[in-house]
Amino acid sequence: MTRPGGTWQNWGRSASVRPVRVERPRTPEGVQRAVKAAARQGLTVKAIGAGHSFTGIAVAPGVLLELDDMQGLVSADRETGLVTLLAGTRLHRIPGLLAPYGLAMENLGDIDRQSISGAISTGTHGTGARFGGIATQVRGLTIITAEGEFLRIDGEQNSEMLPGAVVGLGALGVVVEVTLQCVPAFVLQAVDAPQPLEQALDTIHDQVAASDHVEFYWHPHTDVALTKTQTRLPESARREPLPAVGHWVDETLLTNGVFRVFCATSRIAPGIIPPFNRLAVKLTGDASYSDQSHRVLIHRRTVRFREMEWAIPAEHVVPAFREVQQLIADKGWKIEFPVEVRFAEADDLWLSTASGRDSAYIAVHRYWRADPREYFDAVEQIMAGYGGRPHWGKLHSLTADQLRERYPRFDDFVALRDRLDPDRMFGNRHLERILGA
Repeated sequence: MTRPGGTWQNWGRSASVRPVRVERPRTPEGVQRAVKAAARQGLTVKAIGAGHSFTGIAVAPGVLLELDDMQGLVSADRETGLVTLLAGTRLHRIPGLLAPYGLAMENLGDIDRQSISGAISTGTHGTGARFGGIATQVRGLTIITAEGEFLRIDGEQNSEMLPGAVVGLGALGVVVEVTLQCVPAFVLQAVDAPQPLEQALDTIHDQVAASDHVEFYWHPHTDVALTKTQTRLPESARREPLPAVGHWVDETLLTNGVFRVFCATSRIAPGIIPPFNRLAVKLTGDASYSDQSHRVLIHRRTVRFREMEWAIPAEHVVPAFREVQQLIADKGWKIEFPVEVRFAEADDLWLSTASGRDSAYIAVHRYWRADPREYFDAVEQIMAGYGGRPHWGKLHSLTADQLRERYPRFDDFVALRDRLDPDRMFGNRHLERILGA
């Protein structure tokens, strides 16, 4: 968001900038004009979506393009499931746009405030060992290049670029349209259940193999895993959604309202964190329901936080998790936010965190007013030992040389960037660190 006075801040308040100019184009042609004008003035350009990346990936010291007015459906084909959206379209608007066509996105993350272009560009993902991240649903992109030209990349035009351009980090151009492969709308049967943590760890691989979607949350200072398991059903399946009052109590009152007060209080009284976490696992995480896919996959998160997340080979998830658990115990830290564990299928996108390997994700969080550096740095060291790849939109300290070792197609991506943006019109300091000058 851009605040009065021209300063932009991301949602997590971990990055900010005062750009030379802010523009709000309403059409792809408007983006084209803005890019050409910036080029004539020798200014860099960055497009932002919802500001949900915790890194400086969207920081725009030159021209900042806000794409809030570029939302909506460009085209949809019920028969093929191919849907084209304007790049600024928020994920939470997409189910309503797809409903008249009987379609849905194949998988989603656990929040839906991001724009579609921001979500794919940073590798946003959900969970499910037979499903990839949101970027794997992309079948085409239209971008505005540094020369101010429209470039279509899909299965028929410039197809060799597609695996590299989808998770493009905003480094190749400004995405103005995204074409997705959607699926027939479906229902999810969900079971949220607390399990003894040791039982969950001992059986996690079996659970993941047996179910469509599995994840769990562990509140530090407890011995309980809050598991979420979902099974895909046809749209015609009977729906039994959570009762409205119970859903409000769990998500609005407890998960957001009470938790916000707890996080603020824990800053001055960290001793309340362990007993509160033990109480939290008794009050939440036990339900069975079924509903439209997006209503089950998405959760409302209003308590501001900062996050680090690592993708590691799925077979290493248990030892890596145990090291994080032991780290917190050894350091005596009081950690207010849960640790989240999810899964994804291998894909062939050059900079996808699941590129070439079935992956598990371990995410750690801190309240936005708490200093996360010591905790995050220590977790980063653990994940490095398992070949960890950081989520492109979440905090980490790796550089281009370190990332090159983790991505077999890293240099291919850099070469594509050199081809499309040799003068780094779409660059910033963060991209310089993670991709090189």
